[in-house]
Amino acid sequence: MALTVGQIVEGVVSNVMKFGAFISLPEEQSGLVHISQISDSYVENVSDHLEKGQTVKVKILSMEDGKIDLSIKQALPKTSKPAVVDFEKTEKDSSFEDKLSKFLKDSNEKYEQARSRQNAKMGTGRSRR
Repeated sequence: MALTVGQIVEGVVSNVMKFGAFISLPEEQSGLVHISQISDSYVENVSDHLEKGQTVKVKILSMEDGKIDLSIKQALPKTSKPAVVDFEKTEKDSSFEDKLSKFLKDSNEKYEQARSRQNAKMGTGRSRR
């Protein structure tokens, strides 16, 4: 069976490098999983996620000039669900004026907090020369 772009196949980690891992694929081919394609979370060290001889599922991203680009994170099933907004709890009974006054109050509070932080950084009472 020939490998094609978009296909998900199993492979074995043959070598772990700083920038990613080489994966042995069927038909005696190999490809590279770049460090950015290993996990959805931040990967500082590839060796923390993969080790030589480990079997992994990879998705073939591209095949150009004999080089095969692979992704582990795209081969994983999507587990996160979109955020659900409860429109029943929103302020739909409030008038425009009520919403505007709440917005202005919140804005003024945030402005005062930012201003007090800035004054604390500047060191009020001292002159700079």
